[in-house]
Amino acid sequence: MKADFRELYGSAEGMRVFRAPGRVNLIGEHTDYNLGFVLPVALDLATYIATAPSADSKLRMYSEFRKEMREWNVADLASLAPARHWTDYPIGVAHELLRAGFAIQPANLLVRSTVPEGSGLSSSAALEVSTALALLAGRAMDPLDLARLCQRAERNFVGMPCGIMDQYISVFGREHSAVEIDCRSLGHRFVELPADITFVAVNTMVKHALAGSAYQDRVAECAAAVAGIGVESLRDVSPQQLESVAPSLPAVVARRARHVVTEDARVGRFVEASARGDLALMGKLLVESHRSLQHDYEVSCEELDFLVDTALAIDGVLGSRMTGGGFGGCTVTMLRPPAVAAFGQEMVRAYQRQFHATPQVYPCRPSAGAGEES
Repeated sequence: MKADFRELYGSAEGMRVFRAPGRVNLIGEHTDYNLGFVLPVALDLATYIATAPSADSKLRMYSEFRKEMREWNVADLASLAPARHWTDYPIGVAHELLRAGFAIQPANLLVRSTVPEGSGLSSSAALEVSTALALLAGRAMDPLDLARLCQRAERNFVGMPCGIMDQYISVFGREHSAVEIDCRSLGHRFVELPADITFVAVNTMVKHALAGSAYQDRVAECAAAVAGIGVESLRDVSPQQLESVAPSLPAVVARRARHVVTEDARVGRFVEASARGDLALMGKLLVESHRSLQHDYEVSCEELDFLVDTALAIDGVLGSRMTGGGFGGCTVTMLRPPAVAAFGQEMVRAYQRQFHATPQVYPCRPSAGAGEES
């Protein structure tokens, strides 16, 4: 990035590069903001930010993807309001760093990302975490505090009531492993995946306008379920308990709760199946997760359902589901490694026939969490 940085800013003196990965969530969807369990992996798709001190009082940020430069006076950062612009994510991070007592130094930043936006692979968290590291410029912060700070930036400044999964896995990812996160205790354990499977994400290339408002609706519906059942969170409800109280809840609220409660249970069963190498059960749980998201949580869409159903008919595929918030974005499919090439070709052909669009296919290689590039 040094040559591009020098061309953009005139000098690369003192340049450092920080990386934060995107993620794919294998199972445990819409459970994080319900204080439940999730099982993501950090990806080798990542956001890189090159940074060097600027010679004036400005903070500048250039996005290669958007071919857009923005700049601010460092002294004005604390008073900036959301602009409904991609820079709300880094400015939100700057706000939280200032609140935490970290001064923001004048700097020039260059943003390069291989995480596709709107794909459900968490480009926003990758931008937040890489921005935080770039603005810290080597100053130490506890990894969990870093993840929580970036979550606050998205919740408080961007206005998205997200759970902590995306920022957490971007910080704590590990090569060759998934990470089971307890979203209440904020503890985690690394889950080594069987060697004879791999995961592939397929991007629908759509993001329906309903996504943002529906996410907030689901958060509210889960809160209504919590109030109706009388617990701290849906994390505290077993599937059996829910069945006994569901008739007293509004039908829609009961369906939302059923997804969250059964999905939490599926995460635990998936981790246990992985430890035993029970590939058939792992695949079955992925499909159950998708059907729950499709029918009970109602966050799937025609394109996602088509990709899942198409994948399940391909030789070597063990399971498939939507991943991410829904209404577009990606599916994640578990399959045997020799089937990957044919799988990608068939998925592209089928999707082109059905929707006259070309989906993107991404191998999901579990990768390390955020840090400075050497």
